[in-house]
Amino acid sequence: MKHFLRVLTQFFVFLYCKCLWRGLKFVARKFTGRCELQRICYNNKPGARRTQKIESSLRYSKNELMQSALSIHPDKVEKTVDDIMALKKINPDTNPQLSISLQASLLQIVGYRNLVVEVEKLRREPYDCENAEHEEMLMKLWKELRPNTPLTSRISKQWCEIGFQGSDPKTDFRGMGLLGLHNLLYFAEHDKSTALQMLQDSLQPKHNEGSKPEWEQKNFDKAIGYSFAIVGINITDLAYSLLVSGALKTHLYNVAPEMPNLQHFQQTFCYLMQEFQRFWIEEDPSDIMEFNRVRSKFHRRILRQLKNPDMALCPHFAASDLHLVNL
Repeated sequence: MKHFLRVLTQFFVFLYCKCLWRGLKFVARKFTGRCELQRICYNNKPGARRTQKIESSLRYSKNELMQSALSIHPDKVEKTVDDIMALKKINPDTNPQLSISLQASLLQIVGYRNLVVEVEKLRREPYDCENAEHEEMLMKLWKELRPNTPLTSRISKQWCEIGFQGSDPKTDFRGMGLLGLHNLLYFAEHDKSTALQMLQDSLQPKHNEGSKPEWEQKNFDKAIGYSFAIVGINITDLAYSLLVSGALKTHLYNVAPEMPNLQHFQQTFCYLMQEFQRFWIEEDPSDIMEFNRVRSKFHRRILRQLKNPDMALCPHFAASDLHLVNL
């Protein structure tokens, strides 16, 4: 019975997309004198609300030029917009704003696609201790997070002080590759005070001391007690999943006026790190064994927020590169 209902639902969705939807588009064009792209651009403000509708319109178009616009090179965006306007018989002289709006949205669309490729490439690149650049980044991370403590040797239990699991951090980067290291280093360099505070808080284990006053006891009970670097790699995985699933389009289309880039992604990671710490404290888990439960709940909360087409996750992000987040 469930299978039958699923098939029936899919049939009606297919019928709507192929027949009713195209019919409604035809009627709307005749009634308004504007094609679907014109209606989207004129009736929606810049950002995710407009760009996601344009993306959907192009993807489900039966015209090959319209479909291929989603996968063009950024350098060909302007020409593609001209071709689309010629195809739709739209006069650019009487519709100058349409060309500008389409170009901005197309840049966001192809920029997001390129960002996914760039992030995936970093994720797939394993940490190589024989690579001088990789080693330099790792040493930089130590110096940013422990500026007053020299590292005694490359293989050392000191790495546990910044939240790695063992004496060699390379083993912790296996899941997210260089992407995890890039994100941690970006956070430590561009929002250093917050990163250092989070590291300090994370080193405070949860414990009870009956002799403390009640208000102070409550503060101790809310101590963090997690591994900073490992949490950073986990939050990198969360940010990555949001990106590749397309959920992050809402945020990036709202904060990147044209092409989203790696810095936008890294700023999002920094925001997620800060928000996760707040969420961890709110949840008040008994110990680190509850990490996966808290992370899953946090992930669901972010997904709910991103369903709002006007959502920008970090409009008040405190990093020094805030000017890059352009609302």
